[in-house]
Amino acid sequence: MTTYNKLEQALASAKSLEADFRTFSLDTEDQQAKQMFSQLATNLANSVQALQARLNFVGGEEPQYVQQSMGMEQQQK
Repeated sequence: MTTYNKLEQALASAKSLEADFRTFSLDTEDQQAKQMFSQLATNLANSVQALQARLNFVGGEEPQYVQQSMGMEQQQK
């Protein structure tokens, strides 16, 4: 597995966790928990941006990884 693929997986996981925290924040009545989940989601949103930037950089530096990744996606469909 390439670094690009690992970054893609990390990005997808971070986005999923961010969405979960936002949902938890909306689902709870406890204001302290709501604030905690909201802050965690915000922190993850920052991490998502950083991971996306790194993924874009790696994709620009090593375009063959992007092509390989896209090829794997086509095979999985």
